[in-house]
Amino acid sequence: MRSAAWHARIACGDEVGAGFLVAGRRVLTCAHVVRWSDSATVTVTFPHARELGELSAAVVAHGGWSGGITDPGDVAVLELDRDVPLAPAGFAPPDAAYTEPYPKLIAYGFPEGYDEGTLAEYQAVSGQLIAGEWLELVAWHGHGQPLVGGFSGAAATLPDGTVAGMVTAALDAPEMRKGRMLPLDVLARYWPELGELVPTPGHRADTRRRLYALLRRATADADGVCDPNRMYVDAVGPFGPPLPAGGFPSLWAAAGYVQWEVPDPQAVDRLTGRLGELLDGGQGSRSPAPSAPAAAAPPPAAPAPPAWSPVVVEIDHSGAGPDQVTVEVSAYRDGRRRPVGACRLPRTGVRAYVQGRIDEAVAHLAPDADELVTFVLPREWLNEAVAHWECGADDSTPLGCAYPLVVTDRARHHSGRMRHQLRKKWQKLDAGGGVVLHRVECGTQERPPSLRKRLWDGDAGLAGFAAPPTAVRRHFEIGLTVPVPVLLWRRSGSGCAAHGDASCPGAGPGDPPCTGTTFLDRLTASVAGVPPAELPRHVMSLRLTADADDEPDQHWARDLQVLWDDPRCFPETTASLHSPVA
Repeated sequence: MRSAAWHARIACGDEVGAGFLVAGRRVLTCAHVVRWSDSATVTVTFPHARELGELSAAVVAHGGWSGGITDPGDVAVLELDRDVPLAPAGFAPPDAAYTEPYPKLIAYGFPEGYDEGTLAEYQAVSGQLIAGEWLELVAWHGHGQPLVGGFSGAAATLPDGTVAGMVTAALDAPEMRKGRMLPLDVLARYWPELGELVPTPGHRADTRRRLYALLRRATADADGVCDPNRMYVDAVGPFGPPLPAGGFPSLWAAAGYVQWEVPDPQAVDRLTGRLGELLDGGQGSRSPAPSAPAAAAPPPAAPAPPAWSPVVVEIDHSGAGPDQVTVEVSAYRDGRRRPVGACRLPRTGVRAYVQGRIDEAVAHLAPDADELVTFVLPREWLNEAVAHWECGADDSTPLGCAYPLVVTDRARHHSGRMRHQLRKKWQKLDAGGGVVLHRVECGTQERPPSLRKRLWDGDAGLAGFAAPPTAVRRHFEIGLTVPVPVLLWRRSGSGCAAHGDASCPGAGPGDPPCTGTTFLDRLTASVAGVPPAELPRHVMSLRLTADADDEPDQHWARDLQVLWDDPRCFPETTASLHSPVA
């Protein structure tokens, strides 16, 4: 058990709350506890070190909380007027509060009549964030101290004394014994320096300390600023998570995103090394500071959007653990995006969550709208059998048989370059003329750069793959990075199932038919003459036919997956999923 001397009582005007010493003179508490700091003195006392007396403090960082009980950013960092001989709080790994079975959390607060403090025992109800901000808490037992005024700002500690979050609110009715807390990753959204103190799994403590020392150097460096967006791209590499929409406002934000959100632990090492090179290498090797954006000219009139009204299911890595993802469901109506739900949950819980939200999202569409369910997925999820997911616990209809359903790559969906090029491609496709399916054959020996040139020179609208992405990875990635609006492939198999070899060059004399080639032949004939804008509806018809077949597992279209990209269906800039460093 760690020492409890770092627990603090905070007073400001008529407000009393809790806080905890995190480093040096720094104390973390809720912004609403020190809401009157402009006109009243902030005082801090440590009940386990009464000999220190009452210390004055100043607010040196603020999360942006604007006064309402449900307003985000209820975080404040205080700086004491002098050093204290106390060890600061220690922190648990960031996923501690999200992991089942949810552990007991102990809060040390100062309700009325308890100037020396008292304890309350609570636990998280679920790993799902409320509004992307809070974990909901419920009493560990049906009796004992409820969370009431005076607990705001208290550290929520595990039984070993490490901090897993900060208590921010209690329900108005104490007898309900419920409250809310900000977990560590959300706290770091508002105070990025917290990232230096939290032991992130997979990251070495010495590397983490060096990274934050470099960040402080970069902040103090008057000669220039390293471009945070370029630094992020260098750190994650070409196959890492794409740059979030809008980029990063600071190096601190970029570093926090790499630490909390990027699943590859080596990304932190690469970011640290690159930042050290730039700071030690002089101005010549430094990335230019971003210039202020010029005033935007009025945009040209956009072409009429397609008739589709999308329901979007966007999935991304959460950063809370290898099995944790963030899911956001929204609907588009009248050219505007309407959020329906967002949460962080284990990968095994995604299907049930989506099943419960798609119907809700469809209800937001206009009565005469043509719904289009679009899954925006990380690259490694693109082959997921989302079209086979059932509509719900009481409806076994596959989603792909209930709605026109497509997938798209999250990197493409958020890429400004790709969106611009795809818009131009769709304008050509809308002008009419035949659309040829560019085939990537079973066991193709074509070099990926040759495929890229073929797709560009042929002005491809459709590309079909005889094998799943894992069997032709490099060729499939070329298809994702060229503005081909539609990619189609079969999810199952490993190249040529007939020959058991992904490198099969095709069937020879006397060999059984090549299943990859057969698939492409059937696909080519099926999509001939179908306008690309109508392909989602056509593919739904194919799925219905396959599902109704006497041997559905043998039907050529049973595992047909379609990536369909028309940015005009998503007229406003796509919003990022909730990020701990947004």
